[in-house]
Amino acid sequence: MQPSPRNVIPLWQVKLFPFLKWRHRVNKQTLRADLWAGITGAVVVLPQGVAFATIAGMPPEYGLYAGMIPAIIAALFGSSWHLVSGPTTAASIVLFSALSAFAEPGSQAYVSLALTLTLMVGAIQLAMGLARLGTLVNFISHSVVIGFTAGAAILIAFNQAKHFFGITVPNGAHFYEVIWALISHYNLINPYVVTVGALTMVAGLAAKRFLKQVPYMIVAILFGTLVAVVLDNLFGVDTTGIKTVGALPASLPPLSAPDFSYDTLKMLAPAAFAATLFALTEAVSIARSLGSRAGQHIDGNQEFIGQGLSNIAGSFFSGYVATGSFNRSGLNYEAGARTPLAAVFAGAFLIVVVLLVAPWAAYLPNAAMAGILFLVAWGLIDFHHIKRIINTSHSETAVLATTFLSTLFLELEFAILLGVVLSLVVYLARTSRPRITPRVPDPALPKRRFSTNSDLQECPQMKMAQIDGSLFFGAVAHVRESIVQYQQMQPQQRHLLVVASAINFIDIAGAELLSEEAIQRRNNNGGLYLVSVKDSVCQTLNNGGYADEIKRENIFEHKNIAIATIVRERLDKQICAQCNARIFVECKEIPRA
Repeated sequence: MQPSPRNVIPLWQVKLFPFLKWRHRVNKQTLRADLWAGITGAVVVLPQGVAFATIAGMPPEYGLYAGMIPAIIAALFGSSWHLVSGPTTAASIVLFSALSAFAEPGSQAYVSLALTLTLMVGAIQLAMGLARLGTLVNFISHSVVIGFTAGAAILIAFNQAKHFFGITVPNGAHFYEVIWALISHYNLINPYVVTVGALTMVAGLAAKRFLKQVPYMIVAILFGTLVAVVLDNLFGVDTTGIKTVGALPASLPPLSAPDFSYDTLKMLAPAAFAATLFALTEAVSIARSLGSRAGQHIDGNQEFIGQGLSNIAGSFFSGYVATGSFNRSGLNYEAGARTPLAAVFAGAFLIVVVLLVAPWAAYLPNAAMAGILFLVAWGLIDFHHIKRIINTSHSETAVLATTFLSTLFLELEFAILLGVVLSLVVYLARTSRPRITPRVPDPALPKRRFSTNSDLQECPQMKMAQIDGSLFFGAVAHVRESIVQYQQMQPQQRHLLVVASAINFIDIAGAELLSEEAIQRRNNNGGLYLVSVKDSVCQTLNNGGYADEIKRENIFEHKNIAIATIVRERLDKQICAQCNARIFVECKEIPRA
């Protein structure tokens, strides 16, 4: 059935308002499902928002603000049906690392810098989306993400150690400085505070195991708060020394204004680019993961635009850097969300929830938040994939280890960039050394298919080799060295047949290599031949005139035709007459001497 013209949406409207693409999915059933998923998401983000704001060095309410307007904008202007944006652990730790050196965490100056950084991140994301650079996140390897997340988890835990043990640690202290503070001031550890934090962790672990339908963070916070109240009543507030988060403002997100001064923008530029890379990687990876389960194609460029607009809007509504949250997005999917309206509902309901429960945060102990963040940090370390990477690849292990250690010892934005650069170096190192394997016909295989069996004899006059990889400027030196090595080992093999079926791309440097090799071999009474060349490679050779230099009659579509032509017309028949190898079927046509 063809859609009526009345229902067809003009393309320009779809580009400006991407939520029109999925409006046909909305009905009574999906609205009901999205409504319940949104309520669940709003309840879950309440403790998470406070926890992540604590990590980021922001006042606790800003973690909630980041889950309101940004979540709604990202849902409406992104492409994923299930992605939920808001504050996350990674974005929070990057923010804290980037800004704690310039201002006191929690201060007005710090908040102003955070809002400015959020605006810059949003602007970069939007620009990249409009420029259709959505594929750039593919250059951040899985090993970089795993290594950074593991390092960030350790930093999270050590940054919360002062709240968990009740000791004083300078803001912005490195993890090894925290370790020294714990060792040197062990006698100052507050047992009441430790009790609250430890029992909060126990409650959280028990809830995760036995109450899987209930958000474990809420159970842990309620239990930790109850423990703190009991201890205060039994021993007195002055004795226990248990500090609380304090009451949160029960209000809508206030309007805010980033700092547009040139010096501030220049100072925050490196952190903004690093935060953008990681935030986009996190969001697009989560969207694609859930999209594959839901049978949805994710538009990376549209996700860039949605994330950019959400952060730009968030910077004016007291939200700091927001991106896709794996926990809340996964919960959104499992809760039965059918359209992005679930994330819209979650952001809207969060506003209502904050207005109702914000004053109760006055009873929330810092130690309970620290205990929850310890659980969050432990859950961030992906031991399964770390073990798999270590057992699988030395190069990926090096990327993982470098990113992990850089996260611990360097500024986080540089750790991310270093991991990305190292991943690119590993990638270029691999692609610049394509595998080149000798090939010979194998009588034991059907139709005498080519084989890499080194025990089989080769033709005395012709070398056959397959190049597995693109032939571009970075790979030319390696390929040339391999060809020269073959020639030095067997100088009588003046003919070279290259199986090009695995060459997906060739540039000018690669084409010139083939052209020069063909001319040199012809001058030595030999030749260069190509077989199974892909159309894209042929087009490059034709456009640059390289096919004429190689000789078009030396470029074959099938190996049988190539071998038959070369054996019958190009090889020295006197040498063939004395040859005992006779590895080709066509060799039987040549009389022996």
